[in-house]
Amino acid sequence: MRQVTPLTDGWILRHPDGTGAELPASVPGCVHTDLLAAGLIPDPFLGRNEAEVAWVGRRDWTYETDLPAGTGAHEQTDLVFDGLDTVAEILLDGRSLGRVRNMHRSYRFDVTGLSGRLAVRFASAYAEAEAVRGTVGERPGAYAEPYQYVRKMACSFGWDWGPTLVTAGIWRPVRLERWSTARIARVRPLVTVDGGTGRVELAVDVERTRVEAPLTVEAAVGGVRARAEIDGTHGTVRVEVPGARLWWPRGYGEQPLYDVELTLLHGEEALDVWRRRIGFRTLELDTSADAHGTGFTLVVNGERLFARGVNWIPDDVFPSRITRERYRRRLEQAAGAGVDLVRVWGGGIYESEDFYDACDELGLLVWQDFPFACAAYPEEQPLRGEVEAEARENVVRLMPHPSLVLWNGNNENLWGFRDWDWEPGLAGDSWGEGYYLGVLPRVVAESDPTRPYTAGSPWSGSWRHHPNDPAHGTHHSWEVWNRTDYADYRLAVPRFVAEFGWQAPPAYATLRRALPGEELAPDSPGMLHHQKADDGNGKLERGLARHFALPDGDFDRWHYLTQVNQARAVAAGIEHWRSHWPVCAGTVVWQLNDCWPVTSWAAIDGDGREKPLYHELRRLYADRLLTVRADGDGPVVAAVNQAAEDWHGSLRLRRMSVDGTVIGEAALVLAAGARTVAEVKVPPELIPVGPAEFLVADAWEPSRPDEAGTGGALRALHFPAPDRDIPYPRPEFEVALVPDGITVTARTLVRDLLLQADRLDPEARADRGLVTLLPGEEVTIGVRGWKTPDPETARRALYCVEPTR
Repeated sequence: MRQVTPLTDGWILRHPDGTGAELPASVPGCVHTDLLAAGLIPDPFLGRNEAEVAWVGRRDWTYETDLPAGTGAHEQTDLVFDGLDTVAEILLDGRSLGRVRNMHRSYRFDVTGLSGRLAVRFASAYAEAEAVRGTVGERPGAYAEPYQYVRKMACSFGWDWGPTLVTAGIWRPVRLERWSTARIARVRPLVTVDGGTGRVELAVDVERTRVEAPLTVEAAVGGVRARAEIDGTHGTVRVEVPGARLWWPRGYGEQPLYDVELTLLHGEEALDVWRRRIGFRTLELDTSADAHGTGFTLVVNGERLFARGVNWIPDDVFPSRITRERYRRRLEQAAGAGVDLVRVWGGGIYESEDFYDACDELGLLVWQDFPFACAAYPEEQPLRGEVEAEARENVVRLMPHPSLVLWNGNNENLWGFRDWDWEPGLAGDSWGEGYYLGVLPRVVAESDPTRPYTAGSPWSGSWRHHPNDPAHGTHHSWEVWNRTDYADYRLAVPRFVAEFGWQAPPAYATLRRALPGEELAPDSPGMLHHQKADDGNGKLERGLARHFALPDGDFDRWHYLTQVNQARAVAAGIEHWRSHWPVCAGTVVWQLNDCWPVTSWAAIDGDGREKPLYHELRRLYADRLLTVRADGDGPVVAAVNQAAEDWHGSLRLRRMSVDGTVIGEAALVLAAGARTVAEVKVPPELIPVGPAEFLVADAWEPSRPDEAGTGGALRALHFPAPDRDIPYPRPEFEVALVPDGITVTARTLVRDLLLQADRLDPEARADRGLVTLLPGEEVTIGVRGWKTPDPETARRALYCVEPTR
């Protein structure tokens, strides 16, 4: 049987200062984390330390350890690296075993009979990128850093939400594998289901030391076993599982997973074993043309889905620090917000098995980008061969996961070619089209024909339409954030919104940790350093000014209002687009998470704290959503029902004044079939007139109790004027402590009340975000991690919209 020995201990990192100084090194890890552990660099996440450590990415570094001598009677010993970041030479006692230049691949070297001093010499990724650029010529990109010339996590070089921390190191596990006769080199599982029978076809490649040895493989799935012979170095074994239970996205059913075990045999001697988990489900991407353009609808097990998605970036700029537990925690947060699709964005990495395992278990669909983002990528060597090799390896590596439902060729590069002035400057030079429309779809078709492939995001399906045409395929909506008001999300109904979002700063406690000792202001030095977007603060300010009077010198008020604006902006888009299902078939919010403490579009900040947007997503992505849509001939209440059951209940409409007076009301019948949207036109006499009036829509379904146990209730509010024009009363409310939280009772209209729990204690968390109360209403906010509860402290941590005059 193959014997595996992890190589995790005894590594050192040689400092390139000419003295030969050495430091203890962690493997897996990277140079930055080793230097941090040794106290030789400051934490780049704090203050403006990022600039102080820029030199690290421009140096060469060497990792060393002793490679032990082989033991036992195995015929071959391989040195296996699951990930090297990025450009390195591997040497044993000074003799080169090979050179590598791709972070996204694994590597294997024959070290049979060898031992001695193992060294991995990393060259600066900058040096490699600049050398390749010198060979293939300049290519345009969204950022000045040369990330498109090296197969490395692009956001290592900085992004509009990320620091420039260009890493190097042994970022994934390394081990010795000792084996005899043969080993399993690759297993390509094709998993299908038809008529209740699950089918697993395992295409097996083996590597041999003895060509003449007869080999068989035995597969076991769900208690069913099958065998097949290996013909030379290839074989295929097929297993049928009667009565296979279907794997469903969360919210649509359960997620049964089946263990697969494939054993390589020489006679009855087990030589090697491959184990994974799979799920049975059918999958289709419907891109058929219709009266509205070209659709983009995921269909799982015959069920057409409105995808409730978030974009995922690497959860740490040093990805070797992301543990299995951290992946699980972050993805559980996503599931807790009602998310059912996670898009792994193309400026990051193919994530570890821990990420996809968690998605399999939680029922989170995965849209996987190939790692290309926001640049023209050369197609010449040495890059072309690396791209195909990494694609072939990772497609097969991730195939077992039922959560994986889509391969996507790139992020914004087809759009960039057409709209960002790339085409004239390229003058016919390669820019990546051959990857997205040639190499990558060929690799997916040959290796993983069970999953759909799309050439890019955004992409209209062909060059016959503009790449970002909202009527065709996927659409990125960034004009709104960059140039207009979030109300403009309501001007169009794209077929699938794969990116859109609005910025806000991180939680207050996150800022206090990241900017120690700084007097916080929107334009204080640390705040500006942790704002990476082009004119980010200007866009935040202009976005606020369209709705609120700008807080003059009051950082706490600015912080609260920018959080409110972020949640409202995303709500404006999702409510509108969900109400137009099935024309629009999905929204993927930019973004779920952050890789460090920063002002960004994230719902969860760099310290893992949930912004108000996160709690708003819980409402927006619930199976049932009530919203008021201002159509051309008057407002309409849309009841979005993504549940499997019909929604029958009552709808109460109230036209109210901000002083609490009910001007008019009506009780109507609400009926929305399963997976449909029902619309109820607001009677003319209930339409608010002027800035002092608003509409309240409450929907009840008595069979579904709400959190207070008083009968199911959903609410939508429609204020026809911006807050700056609304004559709000000065908010009055009472605060009382209750077990594990507080209760707030409103005496006036209280709009967008928010408890910033981290102001109570950095470890405290609230169970809800923004809530609007009518006079006499109350809400209980659960709080955990608050060590010394006190109502006055709670009152100081409560914020709400206040009158401007």
